[in-house]
Amino acid sequence: MKISELVKITGVSKETIHYYIREGVLHKSRKTGRNTADYNESHVDQIRTIKALRDNYFLPIPVIKKLIKKHRNRNRSEKSSFQFLSEYFRPLDQLLSSEINGKKLFLEATGLSEKWLDKMEEWHVITSEKRDNESFYSQDDVIIGKLIADMDRIGIGPRDGFNPNELKNFTAVLRTLVAKNLERYMEAGWNKMSPEELREKGSQSTEVISLFFYHIYRKLVREEYKRYLETHGE
Repeated sequence: MKISELVKITGVSKETIHYYIREGVLHKSRKTGRNTADYNESHVDQIRTIKALRDNYFLPIPVIKKLIKKHRNRNRSEKSSFQFLSEYFRPLDQLLSSEINGKKLFLEATGLSEKWLDKMEEWHVITSEKRDNESFYSQDDVIIGKLIADMDRIGIGPRDGFNPNELKNFTAVLRTLVAKNLERYMEAGWNKMSPEELREKGSQSTEVISLFFYHIYRKLVREEYKRYLETHGE
C-alpha cells in the first residue's frame, strides 16, 4: 500500500510515519521507485502498537524503541497478547470518567450487537445504572462489551464452540465470592472505618484483587494450553 493509504488506515500523519522510521521504531518500507515506497499490514500493526503506547502510557520514543525491539523477538501468541494489553490497559482511564449514556452509544462504542447486549444485561454481566429513565454504562461495562465483541472477532465466539453461558456462570460465581469476602472484611473491622477510609481501602483492594484474578487466569490458561499441546504431541 502507498503511504497515503497507511495514513488513512492508522490516522497517523506522513511526517510522523517518516519520523518513526528515522528513529528505528518502525521498520523501513520497500522502495518501489525514487520517491515511492510500499507499506504492508505489518506497518499498520506496528504503528497501532506505537500509537497505543504513546497515547495510553505516554512513553517516550527511546523506551518504545526498546519495547518494539523486544516485541519483535516474541512468538505470535505473545505479540497478540501485547497488542491487546496495549489497547485495553490504559492508566489514564482510571482517572477519567468514561461512562456512556444510552444504549445506542454503548453499541457504537463497543461493537457489541443489540442481541448480545440484551443477553449480557439479562445475565448481569453488563449492568447499566438507571437515572431519569436513561441508561448509564460504566467504564468497566464499556470495556467488557468491547472484549465480548473481540472474543467473537478473534474466533472464540458461539460459532467456534464457546458457550456464552460460561460468561453468566463466571459472573455469578465471582459476584458470590465478592459478596462473601466483603461481608468477612466488614465483620473483621472494616465497618468501623470512616467513609473516607473505607473508600480508600475498597479502591486499593479492588485493584489488587482484580490484578490477581487477571494474572491467575492468564497463568492457568497458559499452563493448560501447554499441557494440551504436549499431550497431543505438538
